[in-house]
Amino acid sequence: MAIHLTKESKILVQGMTGGEGMKHTRRMLAAGTNVVGGVNPRKAGRTVDFDHRSVPVFGSVAEGMDATGADVTVVFVPPAFTKAAVTEAADAGIGLAVVITEGVPVHDSVAFLDHARRRATRVIGPNCPGLISPGQSNAGIIPADITKPGRIGLVSKSGTLTYQLMYELRDIGFSTCVGIGGDPVVGTTHIDCLAAFQDDPDTDLIVLIGEIGGDAEESAAAYIRDHVTKPVVGYIAGFTAPEGRTMGHAGAIVSGSSGTARAKQQALEAAGVRVGRTPTETARQVLAVLDA
Repeated sequence: MAIHLTKESKILVQGMTGGEGMKHTRRMLAAGTNVVGGVNPRKAGRTVDFDHRSVPVFGSVAEGMDATGADVTVVFVPPAFTKAAVTEAADAGIGLAVVITEGVPVHDSVAFLDHARRRATRVIGPNCPGLISPGQSNAGIIPADITKPGRIGLVSKSGTLTYQLMYELRDIGFSTCVGIGGDPVVGTTHIDCLAAFQDDPDTDLIVLIGEIGGDAEESAAAYIRDHVTKPVVGYIAGFTAPEGRTMGHAGAIVSGSSGTARAKQQALEAAGVRVGRTPTETARQVLAVLDA
C-alpha cells in the first residue's frame, strides 16, 4: 500500500503543454506513472508524444475525468491562474490535486483551499514537489531514481530535504514521500500525513521534516503524542538561523523562542520523537530505530 497515490492512480496534468509541464510529465511517465491526459482548453483534441507514449489533451478537467476516469491532477500553471485551475479541478470532483506552482498569492491559496475542502478534494501544496510512492506512481517533480520501494513514510515541508532523506535512506526505501510545501497556507499538513501513515499497514516508521517558523511542528508533536504508535524520526531545518530574520521560502520569522528549531525539537522529543540536527544524523537515527 501507500498513502494518497498508488499504481492505480490515473493522473491528469493541468499545464502539460507548457515547458515545465512537458518536462515533468516525461519524467513522471518514465517513472511508470499512469498519466492519462493533459488539460489545456486552447489545445483540446491534440495529443502530445512522450517517447513511446501519446497523451491526449482535454479542454477541461471534467472532460478528462469523463474520458479517462482520472482521480488525480497535477497543476503546472502560472501563479495567476492557479486559483482557477484548482477550483476547476475541485468542481469536477477530482479526488487529489497536487499543486506544484510556486509564488501563489496567499489570498488565492486560502480561497481555493477552502473551495477544495468543501468539494472533498484533497490538495497537496501549493509550492510543493508533489508526492511519490516509489515503484508505483510519481505525481510532481520528485526524482524517481534516488530511492526504492520500502516501509518508511516521509512527510516534509522542504523539497530539497525530501530528496536528501530519500537518498540517504535509499537502501531502506519508502512507502510514500509527501512534500506538503512550505507556504504559510497549505492543503495537506504534517498531521494529515501522520494520520495516513499511521493507518497504512505497509509503513513501519515515519520521517517528519519541518523548518523554523510557525507552529505546525508543535501541533504535529501533540498529534504524535496522542495518536501515533509507530516510531517517528524528525529533522528541523534552521538550527543555525539568526533570530528576527525572515528565512527561506516559507517566509518564517523567528521571534524569541517561538518558531525556533530548538523549540520544535523540544516539542517533538517530548512526544517521543528522535530528532536529528542534520539530515545525515537523522538518517542514522532512522537506521538505529529500525535496528532496535
